[in-house]
Order: sequence, then C-alpha cells, then structure tokens
Amino acid sequence: MKGLYCRAVSDADPKFVIQETTLPDVLSSHQVRVQVKACGLSPLDFKVPTVRGLWLSSEGRNEGCILPLDSPCSGLCEVIDMDEHYLVQKPEKLSSACVAGALRDGLCAYTALHTHARMAAGHTLLVMDGASSFGLMCIQLACYHGVKVLTTSHSPQKHAFLEQLRPSVARVIPVYNDSSDLLSAVMEETGGLGVDVVVDSGVRLHDGEEEEGDPEEKKLLAHKHDIISVLGVGGHWVTSHQNLQLDPPDCRLLHLKSACVSFLNPEVWTASSSQQGRYLHILKDIVEKISAGVLRPQPEEAVPLYEATVAMETVQRHPKKKAVVQL
Repeated sequence: MKGLYCRAVSDADPKFVIQETTLPDVLSSHQVRVQVKACGLSPLDFKVPTVRGLWLSSEGRNEGCILPLDSPCSGLCEVIDMDEHYLVQKPEKLSSACVAGALRDGLCAYTALHTHARMAAGHTLLVMDGASSFGLMCIQLACYHGVKVLTTSHSPQKHAFLEQLRPSVARVIPVYNDSSDLLSAVMEETGGLGVDVVVDSGVRLHDGEEEEGDPEEKKLLAHKHDIISVLGVGGHWVTSHQNLQLDPPDCRLLHLKSACVSFLNPEVWTASSSQQGRYLHILKDIVEKISAGVLRPQPEEAVPLYEATVAMETVQRHPKKKAVVQL
C-alpha cells in the first residue's frame, strides 16, 4: 500500500514522497486496523514529532482521530494501525473529507477558548483574522456560548464575508489599510474596558524589521503591543506565535492588568496520557457540533492521493493554507 512520507534533508527544504509501506501481520493489544478515507494536511514542525489529522473507516463504522506524537505510521496511508482509544465516532451524515479539513481547526478553537481562556457567557472575545478557517471556528464556538465577538479582516473580500455573520459578530475591524484603528475600535466597542480574550493568528514582534514569512502577510498581523493594549483587566491572550518575545515594558503592562499569555499548541493533547479523556471528549464534541450545524467549517476541495506531495509542499510553505486528500 502507498503512503505519504517526508525526507527531511533540511528544515527549509523538506522532500515529500509517496512510497510503498507494509503493516505487521499481527496487531498489538488494543490496536485496530482501519482504512483511511480522507486526510487533512497540516505543516510539519521538525522540532517536534508531528501528527497529522485524518478520518478513518473500519468494519462499516465511521471513526476519526488525530495521530499521537509517537505514532510510527504516516497519517496519509491507505490502511493504518492505531490504538482503539484514540478513535471517536463520526456521524454518518458528515463526509470524511469535510470533517478531515475541520478537525484540527476545531481542536485548536476548543483548546484556545475552553482550555486556555476559560471563556464564559458575557465575556468579550477578539479574534484576529476571523475569515481564516481557524478564526471562523473560534467565532462560531464563542457565539454558541454567548460570548460577544469582535474580529479583524485582512482584505475587502474577507471583510464582506465577515459582515455577513453579523449580528452574531458584534463588529468587524478592517486592518488591511491601517492597523492603528484596532485599539480605538476595540475600546469604543467595550466602553474603554478592553476585551477578556484575544486569540491571534500570528504576531508582529518588531516594527520596520524583517521577520520570517511573507512580508505582505506580516504587515497585516497585529503588533504585540497592540494586542496587550486591547486586553482588559484579568484578560487572556492566546497566541500561536512559537517564538514570542516580550520586552520588560510589555511584561509590565501585562502585570498592571493582571493579564496572562498562553501558547496554543494543539499537538500537546497526545503528549500526556492523563489528558486522554478530555482530549477524546473534545474530539467527540467537535464532530457532534459540526453535525448539528453549530460549527460550519469552510469547505475544502479534496485532492487525490497522487497530488498529495504537491499539496503538502504548498501547506508547508504557506501554513495558513489547507488541503484535504481523498483516498
């Protein structure tokens, strides 16, 4: 059978290949052999053993999972062996390709808003780049729980899309012309108090200095000082920026507000067996809310297996892009 694998010549130029692989003749205890129907691709972090999102089907049942960090198998494989305790039931009416593209974003949204920020009804949330697949999941999940949502738009097209979500979204703040309006808009909407939670889509650490990634895309990211400034007293900033650097003035401002920062790493759920029950509960709740229409992921056009290497290379170069492979 065939599977997608990475030959990491260097972090900057990984090589993705489709190659033949075999499975052992005998399954280990508590393992099941399942056929992969669709797989959602996400960028590799070579500093950490990486897991891939996928959806599986076995013996007439539909099941889903995210591979644990120590999995010896490729997630994008025709057949895979894995522990039965990492599987959750997929509602019959949902297509495998649809949910494969939404599972990781749903997990990130739950981790950011429930696990880190402890959101509750009446809180005010600012979602940066709400038109992204992750941002949209955060908005929908927060609105379901009675949270007041503000969001930013990164282009006129994204702004028009987000305006369609009103009145569920209280305000859409355009930042593609000038991000200096962010603080004044947030303070106007919150009566000068600031927001309870900020979930970013990346952060600009310095003005006028080159940073990794697309320069045009970096210009649209909020500066770290702007994010700290819009936080209210006791606020919570959830960031996906792996190399966040806070200077003493930033820390002083966070201290004065008694605010805190959390790092969003969705892979951490499978790093500790003590979290397995909560992790599976989250995955089950995600698929149930997608089935009920509470969470409505942006559809992704699935590509066949022979295009998987090109799709993976694109995702690796542009982490915000998504791809789903249909088998």
